[in-house]
Amino acid sequence: MARGNQRDLARAKNLKKQQENQKSQKKSGDPSKRMESDADKMRRKQAEADARKAADAANGKKK
Repeated sequence: MARGNQRDLARAKNLKKQQENQKSQKKSGDPSKRMESDADKMRRKQAEADARKAADAANGKKK
């Protein structure tokens, strides 16, 4: 095998990349405010979906 320490270097590079991704994915701010805003977004999204379903039902469309 001629790979030498290439695997080790690739693993180290991948580990560093994963750690950077985890840092960027963490949300900042007050958790309770963030949870409330996320819940608000989901409520709006669900209301839009319900309105779309009602409009489709009124128009006679079926899935």
